[in-house]
Amino acid sequence: MTTALTCGFLHHLIAPEVMNFERLHIFLFNLCSGGTLLIYFTEDTRRLSRKALAFLLLSIAFALCAFMGWYGPTLIIPLFLSIIIEHVRVDHFGSCIPKALFSGKESTSRKFHQAALLCLSLGLFISSLAILNSEFGHWITLEKLKLDTFFLGFSFPISLISMSVIFALMKNHTDAPTHFLKELSFWVINLGVIIFFLFILANWFLPQVAIASILFLTVSLVLYLYWHQGIRLQQKAFLTSGILFLVVTSITGILYILLAFSDSYNPAETLPLLRMHAFTALYGWNLSGMAVISRHGDFPIRLHSQQVILLHWLTVLILCPLGYFFPLAAILAVLSYGWLLFILLFNHGQVDEGVVAVEDKVLAME
Repeated sequence: MTTALTCGFLHHLIAPEVMNFERLHIFLFNLCSGGTLLIYFTEDTRRLSRKALAFLLLSIAFALCAFMGWYGPTLIIPLFLSIIIEHVRVDHFGSCIPKALFSGKESTSRKFHQAALLCLSLGLFISSLAILNSEFGHWITLEKLKLDTFFLGFSFPISLISMSVIFALMKNHTDAPTHFLKELSFWVINLGVIIFFLFILANWFLPQVAIASILFLTVSLVLYLYWHQGIRLQQKAFLTSGILFLVVTSITGILYILLAFSDSYNPAETLPLLRMHAFTALYGWNLSGMAVISRHGDFPIRLHSQQVILLHWLTVLILCPLGYFFPLAAILAVLSYGWLLFILLFNHGQVDEGVVAVEDKVLAME
């Protein structure tokens, strides 16, 4: 994960025309780290299973091959990765056909969880077809239909598993309005992102703005539900912070679409906005969810939540965007990010037993 961020700043050392590290920057974070954590969380084991380890190694191989432009292996490796994910999904949910997604009895949290696995396996399979078309077949000629566009596809499963944890930590109210709003959030987020992705491929302006606005309203609804329905645990602070990052990401995304399709569009002028959008999505929203699922069996952990969250926002909103343009800020961003990861992922020890007992009591009452 630290290497992923570092690759995002290597243009200061090597010009993108000589060697472009953008694919490594995105794939190492979304696919390698995020995909492996998704399997780890689903299997709920203390150590990586053989499937998770195989996924990690193969995804790193895929990222390196895509980075080097070796498109032969990139046709095959995603298929094996997709098979691994499907094995994990079927083992956990017990069915090849995801019928539970359409069941009113299935919880919203489990629906988001299965959708995350299904989205990743389908995204990997489709990425292989996209490479086959863009590099070999050339049957469909769309400017956006290429491997780089699937940066979005590999990020979406992390968002979905983060949503799964968020809805799992809400109160189990059975009243019809709350249940409806949860179901509505699930379907709007999933269908909305898929439709938005298709509009990006087609390069349609107004539909992109419309769907992006709907997604922004849905994210605001999730924030409202979690603020009022979220169980009072240590994770709530991190996940609430993550949703706020997602709100910022939604706003910057809408602004970028409006600017990109304007008559006075200048890529150089909108680059700071685009970088802030990318950093808040990857290292803000996605990292918040990944940190919680990676330590899901350890909470409550011994750390000062407010200080850690403040460091997170300082790193993502200030140091990382500045680091894209200034080398010194890039060094500070990587150091700050590495320290943040160390605190989140390797902080040993729970808080005292009294606090653990209180949180257990809260869970039981909720």
